[in-house]
Amino acid sequence: MRDFELERYFSVWEFTAKYNLTASDIESMSISELLELASDKDRQEFNGQWLGYTETFGHPELLEEIAGTYDTINPDEVLCFAGAEEGLYTAMRVLLDQDDHVIVAVPNYQAAETVPSTICSVSGVPLDENDNWSLDIDRVKREIRSHTKLVSINFPNNPTGAVLDHDRFDALIDLCREHGLYLFSDEVYRLVEGDPSTRLPQAVDLYEKALSLNVMSKAYGLPGLRIGWIASKDKRLLTKMESYKHYLTICNSAPSERLAIIALRARGTILERNRSLLRSNLKLLEEFFGEFTDLFDWYRPGGGCVAFPKYLGSGSADQFCEDLVAESGVLLLPPRIFHSELLNTPGNRFRIGYGRRNMAGGLEAFRTYLRSFVP
Repeated sequence: MRDFELERYFSVWEFTAKYNLTASDIESMSISELLELASDKDRQEFNGQWLGYTETFGHPELLEEIAGTYDTINPDEVLCFAGAEEGLYTAMRVLLDQDDHVIVAVPNYQAAETVPSTICSVSGVPLDENDNWSLDIDRVKREIRSHTKLVSINFPNNPTGAVLDHDRFDALIDLCREHGLYLFSDEVYRLVEGDPSTRLPQAVDLYEKALSLNVMSKAYGLPGLRIGWIASKDKRLLTKMESYKHYLTICNSAPSERLAIIALRARGTILERNRSLLRSNLKLLEEFFGEFTDLFDWYRPGGGCVAFPKYLGSGSADQFCEDLVAESGVLLLPPRIFHSELLNTPGNRFRIGYGRRNMAGGLEAFRTYLRSFVP
């Protein structure tokens, strides 16, 4: 399996750069801040938490809270993981074998294509940057082969922030149903769309062969909990994934499960806080890029907390991003991080994140660099 380029880059810069302007999560909170949102009973449960092993599927109360975020899912149709990455990895390892074929949207979070590529053949379908990074369903249809087993999507998308429109989402589900394909739907940015009317249903609520992936890390802003999950109506498949998890984390962290229960019960408050921060930061981004239209082509993302603007300046966008962090401490993700082995990806676009509280300071340092170092 090839190196995870994003994590390699982050291992150098994520905790050393002064301004992380490419984070894919939303500003988190302390344990004490989260506990302030808890009921007295839940606070006592956390403080008295027994630090033993937990159930592989997840704490029953956690499964109940997660199921409550869906329209048609029961607690026994949810399997928890240590973050979204373990869920994605486990699903691909359990579902696929060497004779299968997978269709993946590009650009993407690298694991979406790297993990299945180590198992079977994979084809990419590009998101169209000239059509709001949308997915061409006819192109997906043309990629279907006799041995295609799964289609993998991520909306709102990382790194583009694109949200698939409802008609295309329905058409994709119809296509998967027609061909008996699994639909793996990465929904980690759902609930923080710029316009709530664009919010897609969760795939598992619409399609019997869908797997909906979610996590506490992104929309909820709690990546330190390392609690993710997959919802599926295929209980036999969930049991197989549980068995695979026995070779990985076995079970989740008991304190993290208890804190996730508290967060999900307070999700209305947490999500509104996070949406407010994103709205404020988007205004700052639009003002910033409006000052430098000769250097960047900005667009407003539809959801999530990342965008994929175009660099118009001299030299390569990769070198620009690497010089920027080395000389000013402002971290962006260069285009090479989103290289795909399936399709060409834009060589002039970088990922910027707008979910953190220090946005104004980071943009000021970015502004100072541009005025001082860019001719």
